[in-house]
Amino acid sequence: MTTYSETAMYTATQIDPGATQFTRSRYNTVASFYDVMELGMESARFKGWRAALWRDVRGPRVLEIGVGTGKNIPYHPDGVQVTGIDLSEKMLARARKRAQERGDARIISLQMMDAQALAFEDASFDEVVATFVFCSVPDPVLGLKEALRVTKPGGRLLMLEHMLAEPQTLAKTMALLDSPFHWMTGVHIARRTVENVAAA
Repeated sequence: MTTYSETAMYTATQIDPGATQFTRSRYNTVASFYDVMELGMESARFKGWRAALWRDVRGPRVLEIGVGTGKNIPYHPDGVQVTGIDLSEKMLARARKRAQERGDARIISLQMMDAQALAFEDASFDEVVATFVFCSVPDPVLGLKEALRVTKPGGRLLMLEHMLAEPQTLAKTMALLDSPFHWMTGVHIARRTVENVAAA
């Protein structure tokens, strides 16, 4: 059985620091207008999906990966202790402000952390939640392995994710647009997330 420190050392060797810094810089750049940028989709679809996902969260100890600007905070269930992490310090600053405005004591911790190298012991959380996150984690399989590592045996990983569409015409268009979209925003729009989960 490997220790946490051994796992952390191994994980660190797999991370591409350039790709990670690129993603952080993109999210730091868009943090101030991120909520406005997604307002249309948030109102039309994301809001309802977030509410539905969080209604299924039981906890009591929950890790939210990629807490971003704190859009999920209004949906955190009573009696659940949430630790939220994000790669971007500017996104986290907005999440802290949102939590403070709500007086939300259910958030026990907001920390800047890389999903690819979680600073938690094995089996630390009953559930791990991620909404629209693994489209931007530089190595999604590595990040998913970390998410599963910190989840207790019998625990659950709950996800909402952007991923490659099934219709071939749309999938080809998304694949063509993936690189420029990633360069502009830090997000991949053509990831095979279900396959990545299976690989992890």
